[in-house]
Amino acid sequence: MVEVLVTGGAGFIGSNFVRFALAAHEDWRVTTLDKLTYAGRLENLQAVMDDPRHTFVRGDVTDPSVVAPLVERAEIVVHFAAETHVDRSIQGAGEFITTDVYGTFVLLEAARQAPRLRRFVQISTDEVYGSVPEGASREGDELRPRNPYAASKAGADRLAYSFWATHDVPVVITRASNNYGPYQFPEKIIPLFITNAIDDRPVPLYGDGLNVRDWLHVDDHCRALDLLIDQGASGQVYNVGGGHEVPNVELTRAILTLLDKPGSLIQPVADRPGHDRRYSLDTTKLRGMGWRPQMRFEDGLADTVTWYRNHESWWRPITDGDPAFKAYYQEQYGNRT
Repeated sequence: MVEVLVTGGAGFIGSNFVRFALAAHEDWRVTTLDKLTYAGRLENLQAVMDDPRHTFVRGDVTDPSVVAPLVERAEIVVHFAAETHVDRSIQGAGEFITTDVYGTFVLLEAARQAPRLRRFVQISTDEVYGSVPEGASREGDELRPRNPYAASKAGADRLAYSFWATHDVPVVITRASNNYGPYQFPEKIIPLFITNAIDDRPVPLYGDGLNVRDWLHVDDHCRALDLLIDQGASGQVYNVGGGHEVPNVELTRAILTLLDKPGSLIQPVADRPGHDRRYSLDTTKLRGMGWRPQMRFEDGLADTVTWYRNHESWWRPITDGDPAFKAYYQEQYGNRT
C-alpha cells in the first residue's frame, strides 16, 4: 500500500482530494491530518471515515511531535493545511504566518529526513502573482502578493522550493485559481452568496463588482494534483487554472438566476483594502502534460448551487447556529453597507 499524508484534509479542497484519492487509488492508504479549526470539519470526511484505508489524526502542522512520525512513513505528502481567507488575513495576519509559513517549515523539516518520501506537493495559489491587469501569469513570473494571505502562501511556496534546491526534497508546487464546489465554507463568495440568497438575505458585493477571478472546479483541481503526483518534476511550479474568468458581479447574477432570486438582493459594500482587480493563469505547462478542465463553469456552478440547496443540514449550523460566524459576518460586512 502507498502511504499518503494529506494535511488540511478536513477542509474544502483537502476533503475533496481525500475522497477523490481513495476512489481513484485502491492501493493508497490515506492519513488525514487536520487541526479542525472553524473551516475544518469532520462532516466533510463522513463518507470515508469508515474506510479501512483512511485514518484521521487531529493535530496541528506547526507541532513537530505530531508531524514527524506521520511524514516519516509517508511516500506522498499533499500539503493543503493553511489559513486561506483573504478577508480574515486583513483583520489579523498572525495566524496566517504561523500556519501557512511556519507550519510548512515544520513539514519540510520532517520531509527532508523521511526515508520513503517520493513526492511533496505544496499547494499554493494564483494570488501570489498579485493583480494581473492584462495577459496571464506564467510560472516564472515575479511574485507580488498584495494581501497578508497571499504573502503567507508566497512565503510557503518559496520555502518549499528552497528545500528542494538545498535538501533535494521532492517538492512540486501548484498554484491554482479560485476553487469552487461542494463542502466550501460559507465565508467564500460562492457558498456565501448561495446560502444568503436561499434565505432571501442580501448578498454583499465588494466595490463595483468588476474584480475578475478564474474559476476552477475542485474535481478538476484534484485531477491535476493526481497527475502531478505521478508525473510532475521535482522543483517545478505548475499553474492550475479553470480558464473561466468571470467578473464578480456576473458571478453573483448567475447564482441569483440559478436560484430564481431577484437582482435586488445584491447589496454593494465598500471594497476591501488591497482588493486585486484580476487573476489569470497561463496553464500551458500543465496542459502540455495532458490535463484539461473537464467541468464547464456553467455546469459546475449549477451543480454547486444544487449541492447547497440539498445540504442545508451541512451549512445551516454554521450560518444560523455558530455565534463566531455571525460575529465575523457582522464585523466584515455590517459597517460596509
